[in-house]
Amino acid sequence: MTTETRIEKRFAALETEGDPDLETSRAILFGLAGAGADVIELGMPFSDPMADGPPIQASGLRALRGGQNMKKTLQLVRDFRKADADTPVVLMGYYNPIY
Repeated sequence: MTTETRIEKRFAALETEGDPDLETSRAILFGLAGAGADVIELGMPFSDPMADGPPIQASGLRALRGGQNMKKTLQLVRDFRKADADTPVVLMGYYNPIY
């Protein structure tokens, strides 16, 4: 008898829901500090994420296919910064798109 763990159930449910769109991501980002996040890490999708593992590679490619890009990510941080000047935001990504 195989029993699915709570984590496995959660990931299975999330897989059927799909990834959040930009507005949902914005709401999540703005809600994190209010929920007590000390530091927020925000990923910047990249088309060739070779140094990441399969889950991060796949999520970045899904984000790009969904229309997300570095400019939109940076604008999201600018918008967040207007509302919250204190909570640190760390951007996770590759040097290639910045260069």
